[in-house]
Amino acid sequence: MTDARGLNQVEGQQYQHRTTSRSIAARSYISIDTAILLGIVFIAIVFRFYKITLPLVDGFSWRQISTAMMADNFQQRSWNIFFPEVSWSGPGPSYQGREFQIVSYLTALLYQLFGWHDWFGRVVAAIFGLVTVVSLHRLTALCWDKMHAHAAALAYALMPAAIMIDSSFLPDPAMLALVTLGVWLFVKYWAGGSGWLLPLATASFSLGALSKPPGIAAGAVIFYLMVCWILERKWKQARLVFLFGLLSLAIIGAYFSWAIYLARSYPPFHFAGSGGYIWDYGVWSYVKDRFYFQSVWNTSVLWFYGYPFMLLFAVGLWMPLSRAKDPRQRALSAIPYVWLAAAVILYLAAAGEITSNVWNLHVFHVPAAMFCGHGALLLAKLSSKTVLNPTVVLRSICIVIVAVGWSTLPLVRTMKKPIAMNGKLLGEELARLAQPGDLVVAIAPEVGDPVAVYYSRARGWVFPPGGGDAEWSKFVADDTTAIAQLEELRAQGADLFGVAKNATDKEARLFLEHHDGIIDHLDRTATKLVDSENLLIYRITRP
Repeated sequence: MTDARGLNQVEGQQYQHRTTSRSIAARSYISIDTAILLGIVFIAIVFRFYKITLPLVDGFSWRQISTAMMADNFQQRSWNIFFPEVSWSGPGPSYQGREFQIVSYLTALLYQLFGWHDWFGRVVAAIFGLVTVVSLHRLTALCWDKMHAHAAALAYALMPAAIMIDSSFLPDPAMLALVTLGVWLFVKYWAGGSGWLLPLATASFSLGALSKPPGIAAGAVIFYLMVCWILERKWKQARLVFLFGLLSLAIIGAYFSWAIYLARSYPPFHFAGSGGYIWDYGVWSYVKDRFYFQSVWNTSVLWFYGYPFMLLFAVGLWMPLSRAKDPRQRALSAIPYVWLAAAVILYLAAAGEITSNVWNLHVFHVPAAMFCGHGALLLAKLSSKTVLNPTVVLRSICIVIVAVGWSTLPLVRTMKKPIAMNGKLLGEELARLAQPGDLVVAIAPEVGDPVAVYYSRARGWVFPPGGGDAEWSKFVADDTTAIAQLEELRAQGADLFGVAKNATDKEARLFLEHHDGIIDHLDRTATKLVDSENLLIYRITRP
């Protein structure tokens, strides 16, 4: 009896030792995965904070400036988030129909705390980009596995388009971060997580879709998993998801109904992203233009991704993962395809708008990163059955080097070129000359870009005046009409008129050549203050 008890005690100690050893090994394995994720986040930080203090003069200048102006007006005029206001359409109020202003509002809070810096908006966007990296990693781990999660997160961290958009003063980084977080929380709930995950997922997804409407496409994943529950006859769970989905759509619909009302009620009667859809141009027009695929191809190859990432995406999409034995895991593994299909449908309906404002492609970047990661793993492993061998590691390093050297570094440098710097210089010169309360009229190098108005730190107009149905990216046909527009602005209180001498409209017409009659008119009716190599500025005198 004593020997038996002693033997049992020894066996119990051995079992406890083995259990403890397994626990330590498990903790060690988890810490390795966490370390890898932290390393990927660090890489994402390095690329997203590259030139983070660059003024808003890069390829996305136009759209960033409008977002920055709304942040200014929240901090300087009104903290009411339901009344976003720009500064490029006169003394105001210049409320516009816009997405829910999360990025601009958070930036305004930073202005209030630390003073005005034009790059604060980039910092806010970059932080949202890091949220996307982590959420994408966790979502991919649930859908596929941890190795694919690492690969997908790294692909997103290095993807040139994702880097550029995540470091720009745009609403799109908040959109993708919040909808990805919402989808991940919902997938975790669907896979057996806590009931509290459903309202959290709903709140996060709703805020993401409010931040930018293209985020609604990711809701296809939630709808798909609800249908899976219906097919499993889990009526209670499906009904609960359906009710939360209706609540989310009601909130989104109510806000954008308000935004439409705002756009219709205040000059210049502008609703952002209101044109370029298939119902605007007509189906035949879209078909004739081949759904703008040539434009998307050019953007993808020359600007957004480059050949390495496009190759990885093609390989990952063409060669799916092995079919899982567990039906629920098979349902989860289809999520990237569902998201991608929904984004493609969105593109087919809104190709004109998306190709005109290419940052709207950001909604593609979660499934794109997942398929790029899968493609990279396929190419690295080839015939190998494990990734833990020197050959696979060497191949992986080579893939990363090629992607970074051929795509990431050159394309990010290209996208961050300060192409609107003359517009900023014009704005700063106007700021030097302006008196308190002055209103400015400014023509940046790219006609319609309000960058000069923004950096003047005053309110005023772009020229020709834009917004609503007005065409503001090209000059009017004749001097008589343009002079009449200028005189109308003078009557509304315009004090300074400035133009960058390289200002060119979308039809490649140089302002100083096409509208030399306006210059003659200003020489007669205004006072010339600056006539330098790059700038021309007049003080407008009253009649």
